[in-house]
Amino acid sequence: MSLQRQVMAKMHGKRDPEQEKEALDWIFTVLGEPRPEGDIGDILRDGQVLCRLMNKLAPGSVPKINTSGSQFKLMENINNFSQAMRKYGVSIVDLFQTSDLFEKKDLAVVTNSLFSLGRTTYRHPEWPGPWLGPRPAEEQKREWSEEQLRAGQGIIGLQAGSNKGATQAGDNTGAARRVILGK
Repeated sequence: MSLQRQVMAKMHGKRDPEQEKEALDWIFTVLGEPRPEGDIGDILRDGQVLCRLMNKLAPGSVPKINTSGSQFKLMENINNFSQAMRKYGVSIVDLFQTSDLFEKKDLAVVTNSLFSLGRTTYRHPEWPGPWLGPRPAEEQKREWSEEQLRAGQGIIGLQAGSNKGATQAGDNTGAARRVILGK
């Protein structure tokens, strides 16, 4: 088996068909269009669907969608989508490279990016849904009074461990180690 085939097989192993289906279902539900049959890489490759998705989530976020032209123009769609995702609030570590989708190098990363976008929609109250993925945790700020903080300093938490004064002195469990010389 050639090295290229081994690499492709390894990358294909990271893909989760259920997640890909869930992401595509979400995209086409948001767009209000029927979901076409096919592979996620083939459906999203030219970036047009992704740009339309971003314009639904944040109107006007991708002002120009290239519908035809050279490969460069179609890859520009994917790049515009990534920039719009970043502006929408998706972390830079959750974005995928244009070649991951256009050349189908790593479609698992593309799916993870779509889930990250879906989670980010929870943080936009203007978006009525649907959402993709679990709701992100929100900060639960606690306010403590000085009295409460002082009271906590005198307590040893159980996480620190408690042995009620016990020591290992006199512990004779197990056999003692014997060194035999001269044998």
